[in-house]
Amino acid sequence: MTRTAISPLLAIRIFFSTGDNLSLMDHLNANQSSQWHIQTVSETGSTNTDLMAHGLAGGPDRSVLRADFQSAGRGRLDRTWEAPVGANLLVSLLFRQVPEQVHVLTQVVALAATQAARDLCGVSAVLKWPNDILVGSEKLAGILAQAAPVDAAGQIPFVVVGIGCNLGWAPPGATSLAQSGWTTEATPDEFLLAMLPIIDALLALDDAALHETYVGQLATIGSEVRAEMPDGSHIIGRALTVEPDGQLVILDDCAVSHRVNTADVVHLRPASE
Repeated sequence: MTRTAISPLLAIRIFFSTGDNLSLMDHLNANQSSQWHIQTVSETGSTNTDLMAHGLAGGPDRSVLRADFQSAGRGRLDRTWEAPVGANLLVSLLFRQVPEQVHVLTQVVALAATQAARDLCGVSAVLKWPNDILVGSEKLAGILAQAAPVDAAGQIPFVVVGIGCNLGWAPPGATSLAQSGWTTEATPDEFLLAMLPIIDALLALDDAALHETYVGQLATIGSEVRAEMPDGSHIIGRALTVEPDGQLVILDDCAVSHRVNTADVVHLRPASE
């Protein structure tokens, strides 16, 4: 991935709403204009749950809900995601322009957070399939996407993508940007602001370019991995690529290729070794 491919050179009009206070921040660029509607709350159960309800009530495209604290935040495989008040980025984003490959929205948010970690904080973050962000072998962020029920026309009206990114604190076994030696401290609002124009730039790419960008940032590719399947079985082998439909291709020791749609992946040996 080159920096020019997702350079945040887009116009965005960003609305911050906290209680009764509303302010407008303009980032001007001649190339494109889009609008993000950001609400911040001090505490909620789950930003994903709240934003799903907002979307079902007619909330607009590019609605964003950020919380200082979540009491019922969830990650993949129904894992708890909780952090001290104000320490980390806990945010969900609503997209009404849903691509044919819905998982692309998860990839875009992950790529934006990875790039923001590098550009804003000087931390070299990478992706682990399907939706984790790592620094070295430690988890920095996780992402959970939820699609609204299919409408009468057979279409998904919107998708909510939530991300929890460890800025100043991390649980045991994970890392934060602070622990990873950030060169510039970032508040949750600052990190979110860095992500939004990158998301717009990524969504402006064609399908092939976006897929190439995603695959290029995956530390999983070329690594020896163990894919732990939902049924309790597992696959061990070398991760070869991710197909456009989001499936991870793993070549096992018997030269059999497996296409994995849902699994918890463990990196056994990095590609560089």
